[in-house]
Amino acid sequence: ADVEWKSQKCSFWWLKLSPSTIRVMADKILFTFNKKETCKPVCTKTYDTKKPEDKQKLDFLKKSMLLNYQHHWIVDNMPVTWCYDVEDGQRFCNPGFPIGCYITEDGRPKDACVINVRLTNDILIALLVKQLSFCVFSSHSYKHTHPDSPDCSGVPMDISNKANGEVKIAYTYSVSFQEEKNIRWASRWDYILESMPHTHIKWFSIMNSLVIVLFLSGMVAMIMLRTLHKDIARYNQMDSTEDAQEEFGWKLVHGDIFRPPRKGMLLSVFLGSGTQILIMTFVTLFFACLGFLSPANRGALMTCAVVLWVLLGTPAGYVAARFYKSFGGEKWKTNVLLTSFLCPGIVFADFFIMNLILWGEGSSAAIPFGTLVAILALWFCISVPLTFIGAYFGFKKNAIEHPVRTNQIPRQIPEQSFYTKPLPGIIMGGILPFGCIFIQLFFILNSIWSHQMYYMFGFLFLVFIILVITCSEATILLCYFHLCAEVRNIHQYSYLVLL
Repeated sequence: ADVEWKSQKCSFWWLKLSPSTIRVMADKILFTFNKKETCKPVCTKTYDTKKPEDKQKLDFLKKSMLLNYQHHWIVDNMPVTWCYDVEDGQRFCNPGFPIGCYITEDGRPKDACVINVRLTNDILIALLVKQLSFCVFSSHSYKHTHPDSPDCSGVPMDISNKANGEVKIAYTYSVSFQEEKNIRWASRWDYILESMPHTHIKWFSIMNSLVIVLFLSGMVAMIMLRTLHKDIARYNQMDSTEDAQEEFGWKLVHGDIFRPPRKGMLLSVFLGSGTQILIMTFVTLFFACLGFLSPANRGALMTCAVVLWVLLGTPAGYVAARFYKSFGGEKWKTNVLLTSFLCPGIVFADFFIMNLILWGEGSSAAIPFGTLVAILALWFCISVPLTFIGAYFGFKKNAIEHPVRTNQIPRQIPEQSFYTKPLPGIIMGGILPFGCIFIQLFFILNSIWSHQMYYMFGFLFLVFIILVITCSEATILLCYFHLCAEVRNIHQYSYLVLL
């Protein structure tokens, strides 16, 4: 079916950079739908290098180009995308484009030898329409002979480091429309996502994680089954009561395993906060896999995570209360307050200090004061009361019953060799899970640092499940070795290994 073209006024949306925040703002660049525009003037900026304030603005502009600052425009809720060919012949699309670049006198990009700067000041938008649209563009730079009436021809616009006098920069734009009948609404993001270099090697990451999980599963099954079977067989072969009293291995500390740990208050608080974060991560990734947190809905992922964390205060309080009661604790008010404020308070304090530094530097990455107040309101007005509710139900339940009776006199821990001490086990417990996620972690950090989109939530959710399984199996394995070494402080050790 033919597309019915209608004349309609459109405008750009762009990310406003201010000292306090980054916000999406409407621009004054207007164009009519299906009407081609060529070299339309936007504005002309005049700088007098003899004035200190204008000289400072030009220096700031050139420094921004040196640091590769980007334009981020939005048309029809789609990022204006800069697509170009890379060395291997593939087409790469970047949701953003640089405001300019530094070059040397002979035209080579060289950061160490900065002479001139070419400023991108003309944007060509190709709008491909099928129900709705997506945008790609190419950039050009022109040094207009008459900035008040630009013609978009001539040599590139440059700003010399030795510029003296008045400098005029004319900003223009050009718009063209092209009908594309093969683009569907559901797949209009594909041209951005498919151009990401990491989308073609995700299966290698999954296979790497699965190999580690299978290795650990086989190791746990073999060691646990063979060892336990051997222990049970030895008990069955004992003929006398005296032989039965000569226990060995993990049986020597069976009466001390469930002894209340030192710092049981902190351990229960960390277990409650960990439960809150674990459920939040699982639900967020699950919703992302189902497509509810798409790139079209900006900020949906972070909003979902924060809202879930706030609403999951009840499980945190319940788990902390149950474990603290099983440890024989009686200071329930302190336990609830620490569960509500300790871990979130540490994170918020770190976040606030970094935000103060960004405020002091005038960075656009700083969170505005109103947003901080809103986060505090969610924390104190919703999360804290829900934590108290969960703790109420947790303390109301009976304490967790242990399968064995705890000895009145603690058993003396024998001298330990190096590999049975806690530190090597804790390190090994972190290396194995890290081996499952390091490839995905590389892609995520690379996307953040390269200002790219990461949308492989299906792979990420699968790796998250593998990570949980790996952590569980590694903890079981290392805790068993720890018990065989006749070490009884298993509570803190298992938590640190899992952590």
